Formats: sequence, structure tokens, C-alpha cells
Amino acid sequence: MKFKAKLVLIILIISANSIFAQIAPKYSNEFLAIGVGARSLAMGGAVIGSVNDISSVYWNPAGLNELNSQMEVGAMHSEYFAGISKYDFIGASYRLNESSVAAVSMIRFGVDDIPNTLDLIDSDGNIRYDRITSFSVADYAFLFSYASTSLIEDLSIGGNVKLIRRNAGDFANAWGFGFDLAAMYKLNNWYFGANLRDATSTFNAWRFNQELLRDVFEATGNEVPENGLEITMPRILLGIGYLFTINDMFTIYPEIALNTTSDGKRNTLIKTNVISIDPVMGLELGYNNLVFVRAGVSNFQFIPDFDQTQTLSWQPNIGVGLNFQGLRIDYALTDIGDQSIALYSHIFSLSYVFDTSIFFSK
Repeated sequence: MKFKAKLVLIILIISANSIFAQIAPKYSNEFLAIGVGARSLAMGGAVIGSVNDISSVYWNPAGLNELNSQMEVGAMHSEYFAGISKYDFIGASYRLNESSVAAVSMIRFGVDDIPNTLDLIDSDGNIRYDRITSFSVADYAFLFSYASTSLIEDLSIGGNVKLIRRNAGDFANAWGFGFDLAAMYKLNNWYFGANLRDATSTFNAWRFNQELLRDVFEATGNEVPENGLEITMPRILLGIGYLFTINDMFTIYPEIALNTTSDGKRNTLIKTNVISIDPVMGLELGYNNLVFVRAGVSNFQFIPDFDQTQTLSWQPNIGVGLNFQGLRIDYALTDIGDQSIALYSHIFSLSYVFDTSIFFSK
């Protein structure tokens, strides 16, 4: 009976995901697909099997258990579209005991100080610049993370509880909720990682200020939006890497990762009507665990030209890092030479470890 109950549950989950895939919009909550941490972005996101700092909450929550300190805080800042959009991350982790770590973090992507000209013209037809106000369009994600060792040696497991807040001034807002599940495994110098993001699908409940929007939408012949539910389909991140130790001073770490989405066909190297797979590759050269040089390639896409041919576009990334007495400073420059259709950006991240001594023995 227990087996039959589990089988029925699995069938129901698969059926529900199939239905959701048909009604879910692509690119829902896409601000959570950008990534956090200059190290990770310099490597193109190929860190699923190796991430071991506060940015683990995003890439692989199980990696939190690799932290060798009692507490770590970190932050990241980047800007897009000539500084119009701001993308920020802040988080803190705390080791609960020898086998478990908890963390809280926040991600924000937003555009601020947008002029609101709805009241520019008064009831007498006069232009009144003093009636112009401003508003922000911003997306927030609050992550509550946990990681722990497992009964299997060198296997860590973890996950996130995600609270999503999205707002467009007084015009619209949404609340969302979802889960992530992750694992990380080490075998000698091999590193393996998996992160099932939005494991049960993430749901955003949208509410529109119809009274505020009605007059403008009707005057322009547009349909007034109605309150509704937005579904973010699951995606899985897989990574595998190997650490080469050249001598006591130099290390080389390459990693390959696969980002698999389940919301239908996307413009990726591998795609079907159900799933799309975006491969990424990263490389990190380390000196004495002090200075790091990084590079990565990501965002492979076929771009159609006017002559009906297609050009392969890809995004190169580079970066450097410094790890000194618990202070980590990382920098990344994405889309070098404008090789990709994506815009380039300077990314800075900073983290600090409180109590740099080993908190527990492995």
C-alpha cells in the first residue's frame, strides 16, 4: 500500500507539472536567473559543485556546509543598462553545529526614480510639472537556507525556502513562495553538485490596482489587467568539476555545468518542446589560496540574421579574486568584447568570515 501511495503521488506531481508547463509563462521570476557572487559570474555560473561561500544560497544551498567558519556575511552589487538597473545581494550564514549551517539572504533587482506622468495634465488641460512623481519597479527574493551533512560520507544536502516580492509602484504587486532542494558530493578531487530550483513550482499571486489603471488603459484601447497567478516552473542545475593541485602553491579547477529549464523551448544549445539545456564552463586558477584568476563561457544562443542564417552567440566572462585573512574581494567583467547579445557589466562582491579558524574537523 505504501508503494502504491508513493506511485500515485509521483503520478500526480508529474501530471501537475505537465499542466503547469502548458499555462506557465516563460521567464517567470527571471531576475533569479542572473546569479550572485563575482566569483560565480566570472566562471559563467559553473560553480554548482564547488561553491563554498555565502553565495551558496543561490547556486547550491548544500555548499553552505563547506564553510569553514562560524559566521560569514557577504554582499554584491552590479548595474545594468548604463546604471539604470541595480542588482544587489546581501546575506549571512551561521554554523549551528558541526553538521549544519543556516543562512538568510536577500536579492533585489530594480529600477528606481521612474517618472510618473499620469497626473501631468490637470483637469483644466494645463501641463503641471509639479504633479510629476516617481516610483520604483523592483523584484525581491528572501531566501531562508539550511544545509547539513548526510548519512553518506562527503555528501551534503540543503535547500531554500523562498519568499518573492515584486512590485511596480502603486500599480501592481505580487507575493510568491517556493522551495529549492540541493546536494553536493566530493569524491577525492572530484566535485559534484545538483540544485533543483523551484522544486514544486513557485507561485506568484499578482494584484493590480485596477482603479488607478482603468482610465489610462481604456483611453489607449488596452485591456485592464486582472489579478492572477504566475507559475515558475522547476529548473535543475548540475555541475561537475575536478581540482588539479600543481604543487603546494598552484591549483587549477575547471567545472562544467548544465542549466535545465522545464518551461518549454528556449533559445539554448539543446532544446525540446518540454525542456531546454544551457551548458556553461568555468575555470579558476589559484595561487596559495590567496589570489585567483577566473574565466568562463555561458549564454550560448543561435541568433538569426537577415539572410536567414544563424550565428552562434556566447558570453565570455573573466574575473579576479583575493582571499586574505577572512576577507574575500571578487570582481567580474561579463561579456568581454561584446561577443554576446547580452550587455556587459562590472560586478563586485565582498564577504567576510568571522572566526577564520576551522570550526570543526573534517
